[in-house]
Amino acid sequence: MRAFVITAPGEAGVQDVETPVAAPGEVVVDIERVGVCGTDVEFFTGHMQYLEDGHARFPMRIGHEWMGTVASVGDGVDPEWIGERVTGDTMLGCGVCRRCLAGYQHVCEFREEVGIRGGRAGALAEQLAVPARSLHRLPSELDAALGALVEPGGNALRAVQGADVRSGDRVLVLGPGTIGLLAGMFARAAGAEVHLLGRSERSLEFARTVGFDSVWTQETLPELPFDAVIDASNAPALPAKALDLVEPGRRVVYIGLAGSPSLVDTRTLALKDVTAVGVLSASPGLAGTIVEYAEGRVDPRPIIAATVGLEEVADVLGGKRPGGAGAGPKIHVDPRIR
Repeated sequence: MRAFVITAPGEAGVQDVETPVAAPGEVVVDIERVGVCGTDVEFFTGHMQYLEDGHARFPMRIGHEWMGTVASVGDGVDPEWIGERVTGDTMLGCGVCRRCLAGYQHVCEFREEVGIRGGRAGALAEQLAVPARSLHRLPSELDAALGALVEPGGNALRAVQGADVRSGDRVLVLGPGTIGLLAGMFARAAGAEVHLLGRSERSLEFARTVGFDSVWTQETLPELPFDAVIDASNAPALPAKALDLVEPGRRVVYIGLAGSPSLVDTRTLALKDVTAVGVLSASPGLAGTIVEYAEGRVDPRPIIAATVGLEEVADVLGGKRPGGAGAGPKIHVDPRIR
């Protein structure tokens, strides 16, 4: 089958690779749509921390925001999965350690991550093999685009849940990229007054087109009390800024990752009696995201700028916008496009 393979920093392309076979407990999925993520860009450039830590190595096959249809099942898997439209958890815990048994498989020390960690092949291919236990069925209300937006949506939903957002709260989201916009959408659906802070006028203007009127730069941000602050940026200085801006007694959520250490003063954290929450993965938020999408409370499809084939992925990872792309931050890939 055809798959996108990164062989070294800045070197990647479509290769013919062995077609996956469903091992015991696993399924093979015909992939229909995959989202390109900032993590994928970091692997392409060679700057992803897992490469340095030894959790990943080249050559590797990326892609962890996906949806498709189950084509075959391995031993021990209910054959009724065949033909089901699904997405799946990126984080694959060992299933037997203390963390997994307590429900924290997404932070299992021995986990694999689809398209990211431990050599587990990713979804930028015509087919993908994954454990059946990682699957989530997609209702008919979710088309291919929404199905491939479940994984980033799960991260954003967890950020909003971690912020303990309530109806009537004023929420500030730092960074109007994919996760920031999704977090804003979930917070808005929960009844919050949402504000977005960014740097580029292009990203702020796009945020306005998807219904966010209160968008600011650091220079224009009004002096308002914010009941929750969600840092979805990659700016090293913003985690401390988030702590400064949040109301005492409330919550700040860190879901963005900077390329260098980002520091906060724990004296401020304690003296303001603030709860700080870190979010690593979508895992506990996948089911809830599917419900939010299916019931129409959140529709993130406008953030998709273009859908391309596998042959265009290297250009996308290198920063080239596809011809005719919209202004949104998300690029999708359909492996069936030639």
